[in-house]
Amino acid sequence: MKIKCLLLILLPGFTAVSQRSFCQPVSYLKTQPQLLSTIRQNLADADKQYSLMAGKVAPGQFPRNYDPAKNKFETSNSGWWCSGFYPGTLLEIYEQNRDKALLKDANLSLDSLAKEQYNTHTHDLGFMMYNSFGNANRLHPTETYKKILLNSAKSLSTRFNPKVGCIKSWESKPSDFLVIIDNMMNLELLFWATRETGDSSFYKIAVTHANSTMKNHYRPDYSSYHVINYNPETGGVQQKKTAQGFSNESAWARGQVWGLYGFTVMYRETHDKKYLEQAIHITNFILNNPNLPADKIPYWDFNAPNIPNALRDASAGSIMASALLELCRYADKKDGIVYFNAAQSIIKTLSTPEYKAAQGTNGGFILKHSVGHLPGKSEVDVALTYADYYFVEAMKRYTQFAK
Repeated sequence: MKIKCLLLILLPGFTAVSQRSFCQPVSYLKTQPQLLSTIRQNLADADKQYSLMAGKVAPGQFPRNYDPAKNKFETSNSGWWCSGFYPGTLLEIYEQNRDKALLKDANLSLDSLAKEQYNTHTHDLGFMMYNSFGNANRLHPTETYKKILLNSAKSLSTRFNPKVGCIKSWESKPSDFLVIIDNMMNLELLFWATRETGDSSFYKIAVTHANSTMKNHYRPDYSSYHVINYNPETGGVQQKKTAQGFSNESAWARGQVWGLYGFTVMYRETHDKKYLEQAIHITNFILNNPNLPADKIPYWDFNAPNIPNALRDASAGSIMASALLELCRYADKKDGIVYFNAAQSIIKTLSTPEYKAAQGTNGGFILKHSVGHLPGKSEVDVALTYADYYFVEAMKRYTQFAK
């Protein structure tokens, strides 16, 4: 019987659970030998792709996307919200393949990213710093990495407004306080900081933010708005909208899976069943949605008007697969098998030539066909750095069930 066992960390008034805490038998979740073989090949191919990509990246720059229609490889500086995914993906591939050249590339990238630990103008320090330095510290713990992560958690905490009960997302006029569902993904950094320091203030911010999000972002069917605009003085909700989706009342696909992943992490870290129930409700909305394709790769918006001809979003698929491969450990057996099988289906589909790029193509990215911001006509049907990150993470999580 396979068991995932972790230690509880007790804080005044709270029970936090580290990433190695919660015991759940998973002997009934059976991996498929053929898919494990496919994953091994995918990771070998990913090594070659990211070696190719490294040659395209100038010092201080970070891969952002590749547009096949324009044959354009786009990078960003370290302040872009996606900057942590490139070193994070390099480290995840290195962990599987032990290619020291990738580790060297990751370390060069980390050197350029380190200054963002003091960036108080973004809510995305979890994406930027935990997915990069968090992986680096997990693989090779150092005091330098820990200091960078702790400073990042402190910087993120400065954006918390206790009246609103949330961490501020986008900058806006003083009378607005914008919070996006994506922000659920940045809370894991705060839990790490509590475990590392014993300071429960980080934990309290994460829990308060999650509770406010659960209360205000979700509709009765457990689909999520993208953006909630709060009054910063009273904490009241002023507006609910969906900026990157089809319409304010539509279910933007990546927003749904950000929430799924985020509330799964909340359950792991707190062991509070309301977060598990929330994650399961979100999963049921997604998996039972009549507009979810049979192969489980979502359309960019569940309410896109031109389904079945709407664009698919591989990034939403990869995030969902990774989240489900954690959630299936916490759900009961019946649901766990459903979630595991859905993740399996996603990985299989993303491993086909339809989504997985041929060697030497796609700017070095692994996956094709992701959608960034279709209404804004930005990053539409391109390769995206976070699609690769969560695909590699999902594949790693799947292989852990075979151990």
